[in-house]
Amino acid sequence: MLVIAITVFSPFYRKGNWGSGGFSLLSELKLAVPWGHIAAKAWGSQQARPVLCLHGWLDNANSFDRLIPLLPKDFHYVAVDFGGHGLSSHYSPGVPYYQENFVSDIRRVVAALKWKRFSIMGHSFGGMVGGMFSSIYPEMVDKLILLDTLPFALDAKGVEEVLTYKRGAIEHMLQTEASQKPRQVVSPEEMLQRFLKNNSHVSEECARLLLQRGTTQVASGLIMNRDRRLALPEYSMDFISRELFVHSAKKLQAHVLLLKAIQGYYNVRRENDSDRNVMLFAIDMLKSVLKERFQYIQVPDNHYVHLNQPQNVAGIISTFLLSKETAPHEP
Repeated sequence: MLVIAITVFSPFYRKGNWGSGGFSLLSELKLAVPWGHIAAKAWGSQQARPVLCLHGWLDNANSFDRLIPLLPKDFHYVAVDFGGHGLSSHYSPGVPYYQENFVSDIRRVVAALKWKRFSIMGHSFGGMVGGMFSSIYPEMVDKLILLDTLPFALDAKGVEEVLTYKRGAIEHMLQTEASQKPRQVVSPEEMLQRFLKNNSHVSEECARLLLQRGTTQVASGLIMNRDRRLALPEYSMDFISRELFVHSAKKLQAHVLLLKAIQGYYNVRRENDSDRNVMLFAIDMLKSVLKERFQYIQVPDNHYVHLNQPQNVAGIISTFLLSKETAPHEP
């Protein structure tokens, strides 16, 4: 079942935030799931070629508000809020926020939208969720756009520390469930300053945009929408070995565009040798496996380049989306 509604919950909303250049937001969506709903927002004609947009850890669908208006108008873009994020329902009590669950959510979303073949654009954690989906359902994804991320969770310490991460995830969930502490209510200005302090790579304008969808106004101030069970991304990520990375890459049928921010998450001028080796391995392996189906481009700015400076990536993404298809779409 698909329910369409337009609702604004936060004082950070300002008219004009949802689109510019004549490409307006089509609708706010609520997609029914067993534990509630997955919220999303859509631009463009529903008859156009579909692109699913997946945000990063603790962000929300507004992450794409400044980029999508710069992209080709002959596509149908749908940006979702992952479960426990933005305006989406929190997972049921006792259910952990594992990467595999987010992958399952994508399958629910595209089933509700009746998409048989589509493209994915994912930032950070969203790119890894999109990459995993693309390897599990390779016939459904024709193009995969990775914004400063890899398609799979490959980390120098990830596999070695996976049991520690899993223990941390379980303990954090149990502690959060046992806590009787009410949600903290703060003023809009204090909420903004806290966000900027914890996210120095995001501009004030972009912070307001994310908080617009990430907060709810109550009588005495604002509360964060996201589920408090969400903690470190390492607790949710499905880290894989290099061997499984290669196996997963070989399953991909999609053309892949990887845009790496020069001052981003994998900044080679700041990372250690282990991290650098992981990134080099991933790029070399994707080139080797995907061949002409893989493009790797470095762009200026930081991890949130698509939000802070969308013009740095919009042209590249547009060319990639408009490039010749190897198989027809069936929206």
